[in-house]
Amino acid sequence: MTFSRLELRHSRVLSFSVGLFIAAVATVPGARAADYDLDEYKVRLTGMWFFTNPTGTVQASGTNPNGSFDISKTFGFNSYSTFAGKVDWKFTRKNHLYVAISPFNQTRSTVLNRTIDFQGQTFNVGLTTSAKLTNWAYAPGYQYDIIRGDRGHLGIAVQVDIFDTTAKLSAAAQVTGDGTHYEARSASGSLVAPIPVAGPDVRFYILPKFYVDGNLYGMYLFGYGNFVSTTDTVGVCLGKHVSLRAGWQLGSRLIVNNKNDRIGVQLTQKGPVAGIEFSL
Repeated sequence: MTFSRLELRHSRVLSFSVGLFIAAVATVPGARAADYDLDEYKVRLTGMWFFTNPTGTVQASGTNPNGSFDISKTFGFNSYSTFAGKVDWKFTRKNHLYVAISPFNQTRSTVLNRTIDFQGQTFNVGLTTSAKLTNWAYAPGYQYDIIRGDRGHLGIAVQVDIFDTTAKLSAAAQVTGDGTHYEARSASGSLVAPIPVAGPDVRFYILPKFYVDGNLYGMYLFGYGNFVSTTDTVGVCLGKHVSLRAGWQLGSRLIVNNKNDRIGVQLTQKGPVAGIEFSL
């Protein structure tokens, strides 16, 4: 698994936040940040605007060398706005159950400059072809806070990321520039990939109304594929129950290798995030 410089930089931000939290706990174990636990809640609801820049490839099932296409280079998929949400139930002081969700849905059309053989259909050079990629990510999980204090927590989370992906190519009946007539054609492939991941989750209140927050989840699944994600934000409390958050997110770096009975997907979504959090 390889990481870009930007991805490594934000992983270091998370590592720094974890180190800062541990140092604060170790050096001032008896100090209170306020008259109450700043990180106390039973249910936490988070909704984030996510301005993502998607990149990656889709590979048809089988071994056809013309079966793959790049969503950015071939079809011009570009940055767009979506959302990421999370519901966190802290049923004891250190134990959490949660579920997170994030969708991807984009369609682009282009005149093909090469032939693509996708799921039994051939889309020839010169055809105006539409590509639609839908990817819903669901992540139920459990988190245990190995360190929890008035200034925040350091937890270890284990979750199952369920990716429901559909890729579709379609072309209407048309005559290309060289006079060749083509009938309408359409092909699609789907993939449901449950991937177990684990990693740290940290929040540290630098001031009673200002905190840093981050996580890093990943898993390498050998011949099947791999996955990594991270979200790193700063937060400002508007009151005891409401805060604003903003930062950067690698929503997913998903790789699922194709086989004869399934398509393959390499999809990366990353960009700025901003949103609101309610703690009840």
